[in-house]
Amino acid sequence: MEDFDEIYEEEEEEEEEDEDRAAEEQLLKYAPDPVVVRGSGHVIVFGLSNKFESEFPSALTGKVAPEEFKASIHRVNSCLRKTLPVNVRWLLCGCLCCCCTLGFSLWPVICLSKRTRRSLEKLLEWENSRLYHKLCLHWKLSKRKCETNNMMEYVSIW
Repeated sequence: MEDFDEIYEEEEEEEEEDEDRAAEEQLLKYAPDPVVVRGSGHVIVFGLSNKFESEFPSALTGKVAPEEFKASIHRVNSCLRKTLPVNVRWLLCGCLCCCCTLGFSLWPVICLSKRTRRSLEKLLEWENSRLYHKLCLHWKLSKRKCETNNMMEYVSIW
Protein backbone atom coordinates (compact mmCIF):
# COMPACT_ATOMS: atom_id res chain seq x y z
CA MET A 1 0.00 0.00 0.00
CA GLU A 2 2.86 2.37 0.79
CA ASP A 3 4.40 1.71 -2.61
CA PHE A 4 1.15 2.71 -4.31
CA ASP A 5 1.11 6.04 -2.41
CA GLU A 6 4.70 6.74 -3.46
CA ILE A 7 3.92 6.05 -7.12
CA TYR A 8 0.85 8.28 -6.96
CA GLU A 9 2.89 11.13 -5.39
CA GLU A 10 5.62 10.77 -8.04
CA GLU A 11 3.02 11.01 -10.80
CA GLU A 12 1.59 14.19 -9.25
CA GLU A 13 5.08 15.73 -9.04
CA GLU A 14 5.76 14.87 -12.70
CA GLU A 15 2.47 16.46 -13.75
CA GLU A 16 3.30 19.62 -11.79
CA GLU A 17 6.75 19.77 -13.41
CA ASP A 18 5.18 19.37 -16.86
CA GLU A 19 2.73 22.21 -16.12
CA ASP A 20 5.58 24.45 -14.88
CA ARG A 21 7.66 23.66 -17.96
CA ALA A 22 4.71 24.45 -20.24
CA ALA A 23 4.13 27.77 -18.45
CA GLU A 24 7.81 28.72 -18.85
CA GLU A 25 7.74 27.86 -22.56
CA GLN A 26 4.63 30.01 -22.97
CA LEU A 27 6.32 32.96 -21.27
CA LEU A 28 9.46 32.56 -23.37
CA LYS A 29 7.40 32.44 -26.55
CA TYR A 30 5.79 35.83 -25.91
CA ALA A 31 8.71 37.53 -24.15
CA PRO A 32 10.63 39.99 -26.31
CA ASP A 33 14.18 39.12 -27.30
CA PRO A 34 16.74 40.51 -24.87
CA VAL A 35 18.88 43.46 -25.89
CA VAL A 36 22.53 42.43 -25.69
CA VAL A 37 25.31 45.00 -25.29
CA ARG A 38 28.67 43.36 -25.99
CA GLY A 39 32.06 44.36 -24.75
CA SER A 40 33.97 46.48 -27.22
CA GLY A 41 37.34 46.77 -25.52
CA HIS A 42 40.65 45.35 -26.65
CA VAL A 43 41.51 43.74 -23.31
CA ILE A 44 39.51 40.79 -22.01
CA VAL A 45 40.34 39.19 -18.65
CA PHE A 46 38.39 36.01 -17.77
CA GLY A 47 35.63 36.94 -20.21
CA LEU A 48 35.16 40.50 -18.97
CA SER A 49 35.97 43.21 -21.51
CA ASN A 50 37.51 46.51 -20.47
CA LYS A 51 34.51 48.50 -21.82
CA PHE A 52 31.02 48.06 -23.22
CA GLU A 53 29.64 49.61 -26.40
CA SER A 54 28.19 53.04 -25.74
CA GLU A 55 26.11 53.11 -28.92
CA PHE A 56 22.39 53.29 -28.15
CA PRO A 57 20.63 50.05 -29.23
CA SER A 58 17.64 50.66 -31.48
CA ALA A 59 15.62 48.05 -29.55
CA LEU A 60 15.59 50.37 -26.52
CA THR A 61 14.08 53.28 -28.46
CA GLY A 62 10.96 54.46 -26.69
CA LYS A 63 11.84 52.59 -23.50
CA VAL A 64 14.93 54.42 -22.26
CA ALA A 65 16.23 57.88 -23.03
CA PRO A 66 19.53 57.78 -24.93
CA GLU A 67 21.05 60.14 -22.34
CA GLU A 68 20.16 57.77 -19.50
CA PHE A 69 21.59 54.82 -21.40
CA LYS A 70 24.86 56.64 -22.09
CA ALA A 71 25.13 57.75 -18.46
CA SER A 72 24.58 54.17 -17.26
CA ILE A 73 27.11 52.74 -19.72
CA HIS A 74 29.57 55.47 -18.71
CA ARG A 75 29.25 54.43 -15.05
CA VAL A 76 29.81 50.77 -15.95
CA ASN A 77 32.79 51.61 -18.16
CA SER A 78 34.35 53.81 -15.47
CA CYS A 79 34.06 50.91 -13.00
CA LEU A 80 35.79 48.64 -15.53
CA ARG A 81 38.43 51.29 -16.24
CA LYS A 82 39.33 51.39 -12.54
CA THR A 83 39.52 47.66 -11.91
CA LEU A 84 40.66 45.85 -15.05
CA PRO A 85 44.19 47.36 -15.36
CA VAL A 86 45.01 45.95 -11.92
CA ASN A 87 43.65 42.56 -13.00
CA VAL A 88 45.84 42.61 -16.12
CA ARG A 89 48.97 43.42 -14.10
CA TRP A 90 48.26 40.58 -11.68
CA LEU A 91 47.55 38.24 -14.59
CA LEU A 92 50.93 39.01 -16.16
CA CYS A 93 52.73 38.57 -12.83
CA GLY A 94 50.81 35.36 -12.20
CA CYS A 95 51.71 33.94 -15.60
CA LEU A 96 55.38 34.79 -15.11
CA CYS A 97 55.50 33.11 -11.71
CA CYS A 98 53.14 30.24 -12.53
CA CYS A 99 55.85 27.59 -12.93
CA CYS A 100 57.54 28.47 -9.65
CA THR A 101 54.34 28.61 -7.60
CA LEU A 102 52.57 25.60 -9.19
CA GLY A 103 49.75 27.85 -10.38
CA PHE A 104 49.01 29.48 -7.03
CA SER A 105 50.17 32.85 -8.37
CA LEU A 106 46.99 33.01 -10.48
CA TRP A 107 44.68 33.03 -7.44
CA PRO A 108 44.90 36.81 -6.94
CA VAL A 109 43.74 37.33 -10.53
CA ILE A 110 40.79 34.99 -10.04
CA CYS A 111 39.79 36.76 -6.82
CA LEU A 112 40.14 40.20 -8.39
CA SER A 113 38.09 39.09 -11.38
CA LYS A 114 35.29 37.87 -9.10
CA ARG A 115 35.44 41.14 -7.17
CA THR A 116 35.17 43.14 -10.40
CA ARG A 117 32.21 41.06 -11.53
CA ARG A 118 30.48 41.51 -8.15
CA SER A 119 31.05 45.27 -8.20
CA LEU A 120 29.53 45.43 -11.69
CA GLU A 121 26.55 43.38 -10.55
CA LYS A 122 26.04 45.72 -7.58
CA LEU A 123 26.26 48.73 -9.89
CA LEU A 124 23.69 47.19 -12.24
CA GLU A 125 21.36 46.43 -9.32
CA TRP A 126 21.67 50.07 -8.24
CA GLU A 127 20.89 51.19 -11.80
CA ASN A 128 17.91 48.83 -11.88
CA SER A 129 16.48 50.07 -8.59
CA ARG A 130 17.13 53.70 -9.51
CA LEU A 131 15.65 53.70 -13.00
CA TYR A 132 15.17 50.54 -15.01
CA HIS A 133 12.76 48.63 -12.76
CA LYS A 134 10.46 51.66 -12.92
CA LEU A 135 10.51 51.26 -16.71
CA CYS A 136 9.82 47.50 -16.43
CA LEU A 137 13.33 46.64 -17.59
CA HIS A 138 16.00 44.57 -15.89
CA TRP A 139 19.69 45.02 -16.67
CA LYS A 140 22.07 42.22 -15.77
CA LEU A 141 25.47 40.79 -16.55
CA SER A 142 25.34 37.43 -18.31
CA LYS A 143 27.87 34.94 -19.62
CA ARG A 144 27.45 34.13 -23.31
CA LYS A 145 29.45 32.33 -25.97
CA CYS A 146 31.47 34.61 -28.26
CA GLU A 147 30.31 34.85 -31.86
CA THR A 148 33.84 34.61 -33.26
CA ASN A 149 35.28 31.72 -31.22
CA ASN A 150 34.41 29.12 -28.59
CA MET A 151 35.34 31.29 -25.61
CA MET A 152 32.83 32.75 -23.15
CA GLU A 153 32.36 36.46 -22.52
CA TYR A 154 30.28 38.59 -20.19
CA VAL A 155 27.65 40.71 -21.91
CA SER A 156 25.17 43.21 -20.60
CA ILE A 157 21.56 42.14 -21.16
CA TRP A 158 18.41 44.30 -20.91
